[in-house]
Amino acid sequence: MQIEDLRSLLALGEHRHVTEAAAALGTSQPTLSRLLSRVEAELGARLFERDARGAHPNPLGEVTLAAARDIVDRYDRLRRDLAGLLDPESGTVRLAFLDSMATSLVPRILHDVRARAPHMRIELRQEPTHEMMRDLASGVSELALIHGPPPAGAYGWMALQRQALVLIVPPGHRLASRSRARLADLAGEDFVTIPPGFGFRVLVDDLFAAAGVVPRVAFEIGDLATVEGLVGAGLGVALVPSQFAGASGTIGIQLTAAGAERVVGLTWRTDRPLGPAASRFRSFVELAGPYD
Repeated sequence: MQIEDLRSLLALGEHRHVTEAAAALGTSQPTLSRLLSRVEAELGARLFERDARGAHPNPLGEVTLAAARDIVDRYDRLRRDLAGLLDPESGTVRLAFLDSMATSLVPRILHDVRARAPHMRIELRQEPTHEMMRDLASGVSELALIHGPPPAGAYGWMALQRQALVLIVPPGHRLASRSRARLADLAGEDFVTIPPGFGFRVLVDDLFAAAGVVPRVAFEIGDLATVEGLVGAGLGVALVPSQFAGASGTIGIQLTAAGAERVVGLTWRTDRPLGPAASRFRSFVELAGPYD
């Protein structure tokens, strides 16, 4: 069985119809049907059930498709890694980052790196911290922009930016005219925030706990830009990095709480070497930073 056979199986699993999958692959329906029969014979199991609606993976087919997807992903990653080793100038870097950095820090970093390495390919993954750490551990990503520092263990860390946290309120709010606010001032307010399980939520919860305040959470959404929009619509108040204040007419108020900031930086695994392209990327970021 060849890698391209596995790609064909994945196409059939996606389209659930031999004719449509064959068209997507640029081959004929009989050719794809013969390939499927050959693979099933090789594996000794029927993988797809054929009926008038198309071809649908049975339980054995689902197991096979999951394995095929993993093998193809690993093969493609190997090809990228080898290309990077053979030619670091045009190698591929796999970078993960938080959603909240998508319109601020990430574009600045990519601009600086591309100015120094215009032929470098950069694959971007936008995901929450726990998924980034999982992908770093598995090798799906090589570098990640997180708010940190990272957990103790086999991680390198380069701090790049300190982001002050501010209280945002809608226009006309009772605190809108204040230049400073305490977390105690938010007692009884509807609070908009990130759901539990996200690193930013841990930071916010720790600040409230240190102040002895239990916020009344009204809305939870995993995107800080949306948090700001909900506050702008008058649905509560929130703590966000200062660069998010004002986008929807919200008013940012400085917090008096100690530690009301998040530190954003670049992390990577130290228990295995970075590829040449990723190592160059890290060096360029170090030269260009910090990004305060």
